[in-house]
Amino acid sequence: MIRDILRMGDPRLLSLAKPIESFGTAQLTKLIEDMRETMIANDGAGLAAPQIGVDLRVVMFGFESNDRYPDAAPIPFTVLVNPQLTPLADEIEEGWEGCLSLPGLRGWVPRFTRLRYRGFDAQGNAIDRSVEGFHARVVQHECDHLDGVLYPMRMTDLSRFGFTDVLFGDDASAE
Repeated sequence: MIRDILRMGDPRLLSLAKPIESFGTAQLTKLIEDMRETMIANDGAGLAAPQIGVDLRVVMFGFESNDRYPDAAPIPFTVLVNPQLTPLADEIEEGWEGCLSLPGLRGWVPRFTRLRYRGFDAQGNAIDRSVEGFHARVVQHECDHLDGVLYPMRMTDLSRFGFTDVLFGDDASAE
């Protein structure tokens, strides 16, 4: 079922999400199905459970291609439960980000360029990956939602925050 996505200003987006305690449940399976349908219907690169009003530490991300990020390399579809992120370098890179909870807006956001993420899939199987570039950016963005952080809170230069059509004109898909 496609769910409504909460928008910036909704206090539920600022909460600290709770860890999943039981894997392989019907409730977790339904949540993941709803998140996937919602993410795909909104052409998202990722989605966090708090964005659909579910206060649990579940994110998903991945795509073969994405109209909102046409230059981005494919990212394998991943459901990540109870994630833990560890930067693998001090190097920070700034780049354009959008968010389904901030429709029509983009901002220039600093992120670690390389990181390791660990967590579990829906069945409780361990996931442990080291990634870089846009993949690392997407994981950090989605996991921020679990801690009540929206990308404008990470920005250092609000002059690089605005409506996509104004920032990029006809090229509204720009990263």
